[in-house]
Amino acid sequence: MHRGKGMKFVGDSRVPAVRKPNIPKDYSEYPGKTEAFWPNFLLKEWMVGAVFLIGFLCLTVAHEPPLERIADPTDTAYIPLPDWYFLFLYQLLKYSYASGPYTIIGALVIPGLGFGALMLAPFLDRGPERRPSKRPVATGLMLLGVAATFYLTWESVDQTDWELKKQQGAIVAEAEIDKESEGYLLYQEKGCIGCHGENLEGGPAGKALVDNGLDVDQIKDIAVNGINTMPAGMFEGSDEELQALAEFISGVTSK
Repeated sequence: MHRGKGMKFVGDSRVPAVRKPNIPKDYSEYPGKTEAFWPNFLLKEWMVGAVFLIGFLCLTVAHEPPLERIADPTDTAYIPLPDWYFLFLYQLLKYSYASGPYTIIGALVIPGLGFGALMLAPFLDRGPERRPSKRPVATGLMLLGVAATFYLTWESVDQTDWELKKQQGAIVAEAEIDKESEGYLLYQEKGCIGCHGENLEGGPAGKALVDNGLDVDQIKDIAVNGINTMPAGMFEGSDEELQALAEFISGVTSK
């Protein structure tokens, strides 16, 4: 009688016949072509990410954030400006077919196509080649996107009046102002408040007068003869009124 005769063996596919240890595959036959995802590739990614993160943290410690003054909803002349990494989208909305009645195209359609293409890139380009020269479509679209981003950012920076922007967003120290004084009443009556603000904090057309560092004679000379964008002849009144106004402005200091 033969061994095992008349017996049936039932196998279970859930139980592997040969147990293999959980170790990376041997890629020695393909040097420089590929490597194990864990831990080789992932460790490199973590190291690069750590270097950039530490560098970014050092920058945040070394440079204070360029904060602006508290938002004023009544200041209709204020021109908002996004951070540098969104300037290209900000510039895009200035063009004819991406603004006005076509805002939806500039705000959603074009950015949606660009970022959607990035997300779908692994599915749209599934070729095995890794050299950019062997993937002309993907390489061309990426270069086009990078060039457009750089160009729009440059245009936005070039077209922005940075002096005006700095003046609009400057944090001005608060000052204790006696609004019942003769000097402040003259400040209102002569129209200074329209350019320099109710609390001498400045505005789109005039600089802040708090802690201006000017003496009385300098202020009188500017009020009569003007300076920079302020034209001459803005003050109309007697010498006594000019003296009182200049003394008031010269004495306005922050708390």
